[in-house]
Amino acid sequence: MSKLLGPVEIRDLAEKLDVSPTKKWGQNFLHDPNTIRRIVAAADLSADDHVVEVGPGLGSLTLGLLDEVQHVTAVEIDPRLAGELPSTVAWRAPEHADKLTLLHKDALRIDAEELGEPTALVANLPYNVAVPVLLHLLELYPTLKRVLVMVQLEVADRLAADPGSKVYGVPSVKASFYGNVRKAGNIGKHVFWPAPNIESGLVRIDLYPPRERPATLWPLIDAAFAQRRKTLRAALSGFYGSGQAAEQALRAADIEPTQRGEKLSIDDFMRLATVDAGNGGATHE
Repeated sequence: MSKLLGPVEIRDLAEKLDVSPTKKWGQNFLHDPNTIRRIVAAADLSADDHVVEVGPGLGSLTLGLLDEVQHVTAVEIDPRLAGELPSTVAWRAPEHADKLTLLHKDALRIDAEELGEPTALVANLPYNVAVPVLLHLLELYPTLKRVLVMVQLEVADRLAADPGSKVYGVPSVKASFYGNVRKAGNIGKHVFWPAPNIESGLVRIDLYPPRERPATLWPLIDAAFAQRRKTLRAALSGFYGSGQAAEQALRAADIEPTQRGEKLSIDDFMRLATVDAGNGGATHE
């Protein structure tokens, strides 16, 4: 079993590498073994899983994951941290060293072939790019079956929000295209070094079987929420070329034009995108 990293080991590693956690890359290092175990348990992993971990940092979560799964591919943008992670695994979990693949790269620039066929994404995502990274990987890897990510609590609430909620928005709808999204708990700030100014939350996504995403789906969602207080008829008038055309498409999709975007589920948006794809003459900007 891996020897998980505690506060002393985290500080020692950071000092050895002369690492000062940076806001640029959203770095806050987990140093609480109990929190690591909680995250791994919440991910509901199996021994044959291939896990992608984005932003492994000093390796706290990586070590916990290696105990449970067949393989971990860690994606790290910081060159010093990327260079040290294999050594940390060899030191704390030598029996698992061959189960780790390290990719020194920006997760937003990953190509589909680079990670193979991962079955799970488990990560303490860099908070400044959490939603873009999550959506990018969900789109790239249809082999994913489940996701368990730690993000800023406010972002977790948004991702798991239901239609009609005050925090329901673009991230909520887009994430729900891929699977069933729910909160899996809150994480206090004191399990990190340095302690952030914000609380964190766990989000779990159980993925649906892969399905084709209509080309207009994302632009439709973006347009519907760009002006939250406007009715859909008004908010989508630019997308369709006129308010009349927007109303026609909405009614064809059995959506009331006087509603606001925050009331629509992903199924509503899918229906609208399908109607739009079939009407052949809408003007999109």
